[in-house]
Amino acid sequence: MLMKHILLFGAGKSATVLIDYLKQTATDKSWRVTIADINLAAVQSKVGEHALVTAVSISIENVTERKALIREADVVISLLPPALHFFVAMDCLAAGKHLLTASYVDEKIKALADDIANKGILFLCEMGLDPGIDHMSAMQLINHIREQGGRITSFLSHCGGLVAPESDNNPWHYKISWNPRNVVLAGKAGAVYREASEVRSQKYEELFADCKEVFVEGIGQLAYYPNRDSLSYIPVYGLEGAETFIRTTLRHPDYCRGWKRIIELGLTDEERMIETDGLSVADFFKQHFCDTNIFIASEDERLQKQFLFLGLEDHSLINKGTCSVADVLQFILEKKWVLHTHDKDMIVMMHEIGYEAKNQKLKIKTVLVVKGEDHLRTAMAKTVGLPLGIAATLLLEGKIKETGLHIPIIPGIYEPVLKALANHGIVFKETIV
Repeated sequence: MLMKHILLFGAGKSATVLIDYLKQTATDKSWRVTIADINLAAVQSKVGEHALVTAVSISIENVTERKALIREADVVISLLPPALHFFVAMDCLAAGKHLLTASYVDEKIKALADDIANKGILFLCEMGLDPGIDHMSAMQLINHIREQGGRITSFLSHCGGLVAPESDNNPWHYKISWNPRNVVLAGKAGAVYREASEVRSQKYEELFADCKEVFVEGIGQLAYYPNRDSLSYIPVYGLEGAETFIRTTLRHPDYCRGWKRIIELGLTDEERMIETDGLSVADFFKQHFCDTNIFIASEDERLQKQFLFLGLEDHSLINKGTCSVADVLQFILEKKWVLHTHDKDMIVMMHEIGYEAKNQKLKIKTVLVVKGEDHLRTAMAKTVGLPLGIAATLLLEGKIKETGLHIPIIPGIYEPVLKALANHGIVFKETIV
């Protein structure tokens, strides 16, 4: 019998725990694993020495090498930037190989749905944290309520990648544990959602202006702002009858207040170009304030501390040539919000579902809190990577039988995956009021 073979494209921040999982799976099951990334040294540092796990250097644009790797695999996992998934998807379709990603399903991959189904293979997208664990845990709850005869009236799903309280030592209450570009550009698309039976929308400039808050046991008050397009998930979850349906991102309340000011100052502008050679961080900020001293005097104490922390008085040089304002902000944040060696990040996910059953109005709240081990084996890497690794394993074992294009909202996928995640400490605590 041929040895089963898993291929992973991408060995960045989110791949660390997944690579550990795949190494252990290779050991336990005598399966082959290939991990491909443009940075061979980065892959090798995460793989180490393992007889069944191979590190490969590849430029994903190299069609010949990419196709050759895919032909040899049974299941392909892509942690590449979302724009590159389509190239991998086309090769997987041609070769008849299963594909798993943590990214949203884009329109180009949706257009392949019939071909994927006809091939009898599984393309499983949105199989990470958010999207991923949020879908699986929400659908398990929703279906359980329906089985009890309940009618769901409101649905709020919150999720945030945060810094653990024991590592929270800056006035933004935030450190970067995932793609820093996504941190800088978060919320730019604005948001649309349903609240009190009305469709509501918020522009980018409004998202952080008046964030609502939610209390999380053991963590305290967190703020939230709505994610992009919540409406598109209403039919996916079968909640057309819910008066409220909102998917949100969690942050510390001070973060939201500070980020509102970041947006007002145009610091996330991707179009405005500036010359940074010889420009200090302090001068960069000064360009965005009419007078730094006036800014310091006029802002409240929390905002003063936040911008001083980012470098309002930092005279080190940027020296990145001509680049956008958003690029400079990213450069600064990667230095100031770095997750240090012994720092721990934290994932918080909460579902709040209101429903009616047996002439009672009830509310169920489930909370997931996961903390990282250090700056490499982060909670973000764990919750993004493990669902992918577990799903790949279950698929090769014949325990996931679905084919076609899916996200994890059907019991045949989410039930076995959630059960396996519980063995890794990814468990929700539930309260019913």
